[in-house]
Amino acid sequence: MPKTHYDVYAAMCPTRQALDRIADKWTALIVGLLGQRPHRFSELLRGVEGVSQKMLTQTLRSLEMDGLVRRHVRATVPVSVEYSLTATGRTLTEPLEAIRSWAERHIEEVLAARARKMEAARRSRAKEEARQITRERRAGLDTQAR
Repeated sequence: MPKTHYDVYAAMCPTRQALDRIADKWTALIVGLLGQRPHRFSELLRGVEGVSQKMLTQTLRSLEMDGLVRRHVRATVPVSVEYSLTATGRTLTEPLEAIRSWAERHIEEVLAARARKMEAARRSRAKEEARQITRERRAGLDTQAR
């Protein structure tokens, strides 16, 4: 059977769904933690600051549906649930680590570029406001001169 050709640049290609999943910030952070060792839900919630319980639940369910995370229910009292990466999920640890590392290494440059752009936009708005005030004053003087 010939292998299907996938093209992530094609609008209807199903690989876009995989790209959406792995490009998500919560996915990158959760896979990072699960790449270290299996975790319980509460450990993941504490380990990924800022993620809500709802978003963590949704992300874990999606990762499980996509075959990247395994959910293991332990018959303990109380019942405990542990999450771990599947073999396919483990293939994501290295590329996502590269992305997380890139973000940490280059955040200063990104923030500086963003600040420059925002300052340039602020100056542009200030110049436009000054031109508008000048036009309004001239229009007022022209009206008074008549």
